[in-house]
Amino acid sequence: MSSAVIGRKWHVASVGSFADGALEQRVSDGVTRVEDLLARSVHSPEPLVAEASSHLLQAGGKRFRPLLTLLCAEFGDPAAPQIVPAAVVVELTHLATLYHDDVMDEASMRRGAPSANARWDNSVAILVGDFLFARASSLVADLGPEAVRIQAETFARLVHGQLRETLGPGPDEDRLQHYLSVVADKTGSLIATAARFGAMMSGAGPDVEQTLLEFGERIGIAFQLADDIIDVASDAGDSGKVPGTDLREGVPTLPTLLVQASPVNGDERLRELLAGPIADEDDVQWVIRALREHPAMDEARAYVRAEADAARTLLAKLPEGAARDALDEICTRATDRLG
Repeated sequence: MSSAVIGRKWHVASVGSFADGALEQRVSDGVTRVEDLLARSVHSPEPLVAEASSHLLQAGGKRFRPLLTLLCAEFGDPAAPQIVPAAVVVELTHLATLYHDDVMDEASMRRGAPSANARWDNSVAILVGDFLFARASSLVADLGPEAVRIQAETFARLVHGQLRETLGPGPDEDRLQHYLSVVADKTGSLIATAARFGAMMSGAGPDVEQTLLEFGERIGIAFQLADDIIDVASDAGDSGKVPGTDLREGVPTLPTLLVQASPVNGDERLRELLAGPIADEDDVQWVIRALREHPAMDEARAYVRAEADAARTLLAKLPEGAARDALDEICTRATDRLG
């Protein structure tokens, strides 16, 4: 599937190619409508709000969540009018969380551009995130009370995940299990809703909706954990992310938590450096090399493959066809990224 088919800001790395031309055309048409509604949704008569709210939208992004909504709608009526607004609701919610995350993380860059809090200030970034949440709420209100309930529950999980990440694990809580629960809430929940909305708005039926809900959560977790591995395993430029970013910021990830959970002889310096942010660049590079050779990396890869395989197993419950094949390809892409 070419980048022209997927749209001017859409990336294909998370999906691969469609073997079915009719599916490709429907997704292409849906992408165009989603992109147009996104642009209209972030508009404001106030110039500062309009500029700041479109800042991350114009910076790009894979738009994986709305694309998943469009694909999951293929199990019902893909022409149903509620599908595109539902896809936009999910993407607006995702964008809003990015504005807020960058404030909490004191991030200066997002998607290769200055973050909103760096370009303006924290207050502007927080309020623009709130504005995007409001626009998502306005759209979802037209989709019915069940959609509103799902959006509210998803929002609660997003906030719950962020709070748990901010507070950290309790004194008697397993750090790895705490982290996995954060990933499920912060990442898996919204991707699950993206898939669920596609089935729900297309009238695919409750069994398909439940299957795609579970699929979305599993594959969302798999992609996030794959990103953890890529932060260590990729070379500069391969992933669009500078290797060791999480190490510099002291962000817990699957590989680092596995090292700390199951230390082996000779890990003393590695575990000491992983205890917090790593300021010295020589230390960052040493840790990257040590992690790449550590058994924890293979263990982390196996964990991601298990999540992707669990997602793929769920697909067996769905009707055969091009849409199921496309979702299967997403599972493959999740593990292909591991190197």
